[in-house]
Amino acid sequence: MRNACCLCLAALGWFSGCAMSPEPEIPLAAVEPLALEAAPGSSSPHLTVGPDGTVYAVWIDPVEEDRHALRLATYAPGDTAWSIPRTIASGARWFVNWADVPSLAVGADGVLVAHWLVYNGTERYAYGVRVSRSADGGATWSAPVWLHEDDSPTEHGFVSMVPVAGGAMRVVWLDGRLFARGDRTMTLRGRLLHADGSFGPEALLDERVCECCPTAAVSLDDGAVLVVYRNRTGEEVRDIWRVRFDGTAWGSPAPVHEDGWEITGCPVNGPAVAARGKQVVVAWFTAAGEVPHVKAAFSEDGGETFGPPVLLDQGQPTGRVDAVLLDDGTAFVSWIEGKSAGEEAGLYARRVTPDGRTSEAVLLMPSTTSRAGGYPRMVHAGQELVFAWTEPGTPGRVRSARARLGN
Repeated sequence: MRNACCLCLAALGWFSGCAMSPEPEIPLAAVEPLALEAAPGSSSPHLTVGPDGTVYAVWIDPVEEDRHALRLATYAPGDTAWSIPRTIASGARWFVNWADVPSLAVGADGVLVAHWLVYNGTERYAYGVRVSRSADGGATWSAPVWLHEDDSPTEHGFVSMVPVAGGAMRVVWLDGRLFARGDRTMTLRGRLLHADGSFGPEALLDERVCECCPTAAVSLDDGAVLVVYRNRTGEEVRDIWRVRFDGTAWGSPAPVHEDGWEITGCPVNGPAVAARGKQVVVAWFTAAGEVPHVKAAFSEDGGETFGPPVLLDQGQPTGRVDAVLLDDGTAFVSWIEGKSAGEEAGLYARRVTPDGRTSEAVLLMPSTTSRAGGYPRMVHAGQELVFAWTEPGTPGRVRSARARLGN
């Protein structure tokens, strides 16, 4: 895998001084394994980068029958492995799912905030969000609290957390409290987690959204927060929308792009977002007209408006996208695709520019189009890309890798 991935990444012409042609001007190192002590049967990885460039990984390890643990490890770009894992929390009756996964965010003050999911009823999707904080780098954690005020035995999940000024966090989630009243409508809600661990009031961000597509959010340099998610209209059109907090109040929801994907059930395929300054890129999957595509669109005004989308896939995408912005303003978008019958499925990627130019699509690593592969994760830290994913098997296991970028 190492030599093949080296050639794939080299084809991207990565840096601002490189041409967008397939022939790179600067040699790049290979995608190489990054040792992570995740247990057999582990799943649900999530990655984030702290203010100092440290990469944080969280995932779920099985402990024993009906018990799980949320683990944390850190990685400094240039090291050879992840740190020895620490335990954030453990317990019984956790909701463990391939798409609705735990996460961790790092505040501007260095405080870590983690979330995971716990059943609060007997139905399959009766669960809620638990939150805990650490002020000592993950050595100790506060007693967990519920994120939401509602305690109905309905779905509460697909959380996104982003740091804002003063050590606070903006947190958003999908909330199914209306189901308890017989109204099968999922809502998008949010609230502020203050630096002292207290919560601000809940806000209703969108009154009708897709039931089980992951959300994504990003902080902007002017104090704004942009949230992207899959909406649901009364006509069952489920396109990617955004809603923006301008530093004072939440605005009105609006589409990133109107694909017109009409589908009666949730596709479990959420968007990705990345930002640098006022530049934003959103990537997503759609199958409007029964033709699957992975798309990306740029904004230069903090998500107020977006340019036309760029097609990135090769014709057989499954989706499960991720995206990062590089220092030169180009984006790197990944997705899962099974090219055609008999050909290898895997995690593919393209580099895309704000004016719509793209590199060739390259295979980063083998994967699977089944749900057993979960959502591959990708972050940009220093001169590296860091990846985490669930490797299918009996049992499967969370794996990690990095791609070193040349100078």
